[in-house]
Amino acid sequence: MLEWNNPECPFVKKHYGVGNMQKQQGDAIASGAIWLTVNSGSPGKQGQLDASAANAYIAETNAKPSAYLFDPDGKVGHAYGARTTPHLYVIDGQGNLRYAGGIDSIASADKSDIAEATQFVPQALAEIAAGKDVSTSKSEPYGCSVKYGG
Repeated sequence: MLEWNNPECPFVKKHYGVGNMQKQQGDAIASGAIWLTVNSGSPGKQGQLDASAANAYIAETNAKPSAYLFDPDGKVGHAYGARTTPHLYVIDGQGNLRYAGGIDSIASADKSDIAEATQFVPQALAEIAAGKDVSTSKSEPYGCSVKYGG
């Protein structure tokens, strides 16, 4: 699992504010996945963190990633084509990209939409675990733009 993150983005705050992202992280890890939260914010840009701030953010939000990674030059983000925060990717155990896109099916910053939305990551992980094709392998990501440098 790869999750692009900007703690200051209202769309990220939506999912962390009600525990949706943390639940998905915890459930994915409990099923054997590795969840990497990636911050591709360039130094000085909105949402860019250092290690101390990232540790505080993880503690404050009760986040459950396997690791919080820093990509200040944007190489990883550009390699995956990460455009928004959040932008999520599900990669199977053989290294195949099985899902890329938004966290869910309702592109809004309104927390009340979460209960009605299709949650694409848990859906993809369940289908992979069942040996099925991923029914939604791609969706349009939504959120704040990744704050790449120059």
